Amino acid sequence: MRAAVLHQVKQPLVVEDVDIADPGENEVLVRIAASGVCHSDLHRIHGDFPSPLPMVMGHEGAGVVEALGPGVAGLEVGDHVVLSIGPYCGHCEVCARGKTSLCEVSAQARPLGTLLDGSVRLSKDGEPRSHHSFVSSFAEYAVAPASGAVPIRKDAPLDMAALVGCGVTTGVAAVINDAQVRTGERVAVFGCGGVGLNVVQAAVLAGAEQIVAVDLLDTKLELAGEFGATHLVNASSGDPVEQIRELTRGGVDHAFEVIGSPEVVLQAMRSVAPGGHTYVIGVLPIDTELRLPWYEVMGRRQHLQMAGFEGAQPRADIPRVINLYMAGKLKLDELVSRTFALDEVNEAIGALERGEVARSLVYPDR
Repeated sequence: MRAAVLHQVKQPLVVEDVDIADPGENEVLVRIAASGVCHSDLHRIHGDFPSPLPMVMGHEGAGVVEALGPGVAGLEVGDHVVLSIGPYCGHCEVCARGKTSLCEVSAQARPLGTLLDGSVRLSKDGEPRSHHSFVSSFAEYAVAPASGAVPIRKDAPLDMAALVGCGVTTGVAAVINDAQVRTGERVAVFGCGGVGLNVVQAAVLAGAEQIVAVDLLDTKLELAGEFGATHLVNASSGDPVEQIRELTRGGVDHAFEVIGSPEVVLQAMRSVAPGGHTYVIGVLPIDTELRLPWYEVMGRRQHLQMAGFEGAQPRADIPRVINLYMAGKLKLDELVSRTFALDEVNEAIGALERGEVARSLVYPDR
């Protein structure tokens, strides 16, 4: 099959022929319909995360089940599935407590570029190719853990469903599951890319009274307004913290950092009213150190935590998100700025790096 492979950090992907093995125990083979391009792909390309290279990239995909490995239950050939970056083993201590999104086996395998059993199904001329977050969707096919192949209704368009595998669910879960935003509360969203826009529209669903969108680009702020933000703040036109405090009469109840910048994390915390919450969704480089002025920020009894996909229960939340989209209550089509063929994957990555798109889709069959 054809796949886009990262051979060296800070270098273009190479679209090449890659061998894919049959699915193993509790695994499935999926024909990829489309794949979203996400900042987590950029983090690996830029070397922010140590990655076992070469690696078949892409982690936000959907498609059709083509084959089942031994022991698979609850899935059939022909099922439409969203590939989740959060598969689970079902038997570790964390899974036994019902927190499958924090599965210990999954957490250990992800940085190694393997599937849950510690091995890979991708190779070229006998040399292994690593899996990106158990998915590797910049390809014609993927072998994935069955627990990470979430069946969805067949009338949902698979290309839009691909977005739910990471970015959409990350934003929605941060608001609904982690923050549990309530009707009438005030929200600030720092960063209005693909995930940030989903934070905005999830806050609308939750009934937030004020939703302040913050970004450096007016084009992204305009999109945030279309997705339901009540106030738009361009951070290049003055201190966003002061603007948020003025707009919200003292600060927000919940601030979401969706960029991955220690400076912006601090801005988000300073925009929160006493007793409020800051949620970090953006991915910071692993060696980042966060310095906080204790009395100014934490002394006001604020709360700081990570949020996002780990707060989701993919097998329940992904079908719910799809149903909300099909009911016209969540925007997915509007997230897609451009589409690309697999051979154009580096153009898609460049457009994301330059901030030209909210989300783009890569189609392996074009």
